[in-house]
Amino acid sequence: MNMQWFAQHISFTLILAYIPLFGTVVTTVLSLVLARATLRYAEASDKGLALAREEFEREWSPELHIKLEQVSARNARIVVTNLAKISVLLQMVQLRKLTMGVPALRYFLNEPLVGGTTWIDELGKRLFVSTGEDYDGVVAVSMTFYCSGRLFRTDWFRFQILVRHGEILKLEPVNIAARRVRVLETRRAAQVRRELAVDVAGVGAGNTGVGAGNNGE
Repeated sequence: MNMQWFAQHISFTLILAYIPLFGTVVTTVLSLVLARATLRYAEASDKGLALAREEFEREWSPELHIKLEQVSARNARIVVTNLAKISVLLQMVQLRKLTMGVPALRYFLNEPLVGGTTWIDELGKRLFVSTGEDYDGVVAVSMTFYCSGRLFRTDWFRFQILVRHGEILKLEPVNIAARRVRVLETRRAAQVRRELAVDVAGVGAGNTGVGAGNNGE
């Protein structure tokens, strides 16, 4: 009888000793499951955030389309369409031949362009400043603009043009993949550069005045 009670007591003691071990194993397994679920949730959140960021950039990043249209034998116009939702401020038009590294035509603007709208300007004689009276080849046009405090420039949109004796005989777009707009500088950088230029100019003027006073003495 005593031996039977002793055996039952030992079995009960072993069971009580294994309970913490069993609890530790269960806790470890649950921790691994929760950690894996957390990792999956984090990956899904990162993918969702990346998609949301991409969609936001696609909708609100500036994107301009430029087109040259022939109006008459001696006139053409530039058509700039804002394909994005965000508004921009047009600053400068550049026109050049592909054989030239420096734009032959460059004139400045200060025209706001709301998203989804179009800005049109007739080039007139300014086109022939770039092409001359006779030219058969490709011309490229680009637009510089401000958006969200930063200065951007579009890719060079290319057009095949044929000019004879100062008359436009052909003006057609060249189908080529265009890159996205490039950031040139921020408004803050331009302001700092202008302030530095003013400071240097002021120092130079002051030194000139001092030199003139010494010469007078």
